[in-house]
Amino acid sequence: MLSFLKQPIVVTAEINLNLVALTLLALLSRLWGLSYPRAVVFDEVYYGQFVSLYMKRIFFVDDSGPPLGHMLLALGGYLGGFDGNFLWNRIGAEYTMNVPVWSLRLLPALAGALCVPLAYQILVEMHFSHCAALGAALLILLENSLITQSRFMLLESILIFFILLAVLSYLKFYNLPRNSSFSGSWWFWLLLTGAACSCAVGVKYMGLFTYLLLLALAGLHFWHLIGDQSLSNVSLIWHFLGRGLALLLIPLAMYLSFFYLHLTLLYRSGPHDQIMSSAFQASLEGGLARITQGQPLEVAYGSQITLRNVLGKPMQCWLHSHTSTYPIRYENGRGSSHQQQVTCYPFKDVNNWWIVKDPGMQQLVVSNPPRPVRHGHIVQLVHGITTRYLNTHDVAAPLSPHSQEVSCYIDYNISMPAQNLWRVEIVNRESDSEVWKTILSEVRFVHLNTSAVLKARGFSGASLPEWGYRQLEVVGEKLSKGYHQSMLWNVEEHRYGKSQEQKEREVELHSPTQMDISKNLSFMAKFTELQWKILTLKNEDTEHKYSSSALDWITMDTNIAYWLHPTSAAQIHLLGNVVTWTSANLAALLYTCLSLWYLVRRRRQIYDIPEDAWQLWLSAGGISLGGWAVNYLPFFLMEKTLFLYHYLPALTFQILLIPIVLQHLSDHLCRSLLLKSMFSGLTIAWFSSVYFAYCTFSPVSYGWPSLSAGELKGLRWRDSWNILLRRQ
Repeated sequence: MLSFLKQPIVVTAEINLNLVALTLLALLSRLWGLSYPRAVVFDEVYYGQFVSLYMKRIFFVDDSGPPLGHMLLALGGYLGGFDGNFLWNRIGAEYTMNVPVWSLRLLPALAGALCVPLAYQILVEMHFSHCAALGAALLILLENSLITQSRFMLLESILIFFILLAVLSYLKFYNLPRNSSFSGSWWFWLLLTGAACSCAVGVKYMGLFTYLLLLALAGLHFWHLIGDQSLSNVSLIWHFLGRGLALLLIPLAMYLSFFYLHLTLLYRSGPHDQIMSSAFQASLEGGLARITQGQPLEVAYGSQITLRNVLGKPMQCWLHSHTSTYPIRYENGRGSSHQQQVTCYPFKDVNNWWIVKDPGMQQLVVSNPPRPVRHGHIVQLVHGITTRYLNTHDVAAPLSPHSQEVSCYIDYNISMPAQNLWRVEIVNRESDSEVWKTILSEVRFVHLNTSAVLKARGFSGASLPEWGYRQLEVVGEKLSKGYHQSMLWNVEEHRYGKSQEQKEREVELHSPTQMDISKNLSFMAKFTELQWKILTLKNEDTEHKYSSSALDWITMDTNIAYWLHPTSAAQIHLLGNVVTWTSANLAALLYTCLSLWYLVRRRRQIYDIPEDAWQLWLSAGGISLGGWAVNYLPFFLMEKTLFLYHYLPALTFQILLIPIVLQHLSDHLCRSLLLKSMFSGLTIAWFSSVYFAYCTFSPVSYGWPSLSAGELKGLRWRDSWNILLRRQ
């Protein structure tokens, strides 16, 4: 029974010492002196704010992308015991002792270090030599811009790590033997591809470019699989479903999980709440939730309400009126109704309160039991303070002459009768008899006489003149089709009116049975709203001192000063290895020219290289040059402030192309032993120049040692570089 103990248990393992050495060197280059400088470096001032908000569980919206990258940075802060108490207000500010600088910078540094062995393995999986793979890894290792970007609390190194992991995982999957379909390793590498793609997109939307590239490759490979006559139709269907599950459904589920975790962690109200809907705000602890807690859910005749415009940008605003009237004539000579002004006011105010009135009754209180207002019901909206009725008529609006003026009706005893009946249309209703609900219902008010829709028009940027107190214009929009958010309103604050007396009504406060609004807002509803805000929210892009155009990146005509020591000349710049960048551009140009040459020659039935070498050349270029193109060319279409670090994912793919081209030249164009020896010597000399450039610019990559003014001037290899010199 115990006979198996007579033999020793032996475990054998193959260790690639190249890979081990590269990993150790990469960790050393990225982790050495990681806490230096102990000051805010460039965009740490931006990402640090979000880390602090995570530590305090305060909700925020960042229009730069999804939350995974921010959560990973916050994880570093959590592991370091950061309490979130630091004022991220300026670059160069010294970190206080409670800020775990090393821990906050650790994950980006680890991700940057792991990109080195990933590059090595990618070249191996592309079926290039270990020498070429070693060259690719060393080029990544000695790339100054990647070193700088990975040593601080920034996201690019994490993004590049997940991008390279996705590429490597797919190559591992694709290179598996045909008889291993649906095996454990088959599923592992395919699922890891989808997971890495999802993480790349979850860090920054730039990861979507590589994801689409890999989906295109997977589609092309599956197309070739369809032509395999040895596979049955059932087998092809299973292959299709397996790829669909791993590359589409799993990434989607993971992407949703990032937001679920984000929303679970950030449950407290914060400064970014105002751009979200009332329902979203009410789901957060504190803030609006403190006001709305205990409000009645169903709007009834006699309800006292405030109406918030759903669009909420560029600022939130509420339907508002005050005693001032429209001027008899506007500046352009057009006349008005001289009725009481109705506007959209971006602040909470007592003049934002309205009373929902039944047109067939005079009372302004809620009956017992309350009579709820439903979709399609006709109501009058009475301004709570002035008791005048919301009205519109065929008079041009002050700023929008093609729309109707909206006012609160004043009876001047002239031939302009009141037109104050409005039909309630609940846009997000589930049935035609749905009750109008506080916060949850998005409502259109359609004017019964003219069919105009109540709409906030001030979001175009124009506001009323001084006579309108610079508030936002509200109009009756004619012939409206669809449900633009500027036409939608939701009840934010709500109480049941109890008093018929005006003075008592103004001061009455009533808190009925408790009702938790947050339970009525599902995760998918919150996700959809937050995702839409991220995609559509645009901060005003202002020209930055170190912003650049995509054309500047190829030749590195620009740099970014990340940090300057307050007393010495020590400084950190985002600058690349000039030799590597130039070589990467030449490799891309040479690859393109050679590919065109081969194509023309093959068209003439002249085959300069074997078929397997040609297929290897195409597949390697499709990944490396294709990865460069999809991560670079879209920036020419983007209307946003761009910086040099946006080019780093594309640069990484372009660097992988250098050893691919070098090995191809050595294997297929250097046909004699003498030429191969000469080419090897030139390659060693070239690589020595890469190392020389790395050493030259290391002081401004690491910020140490401090250089003299003359040495700093010597680093200005291009006149366009902004190397900082202190005045003596």
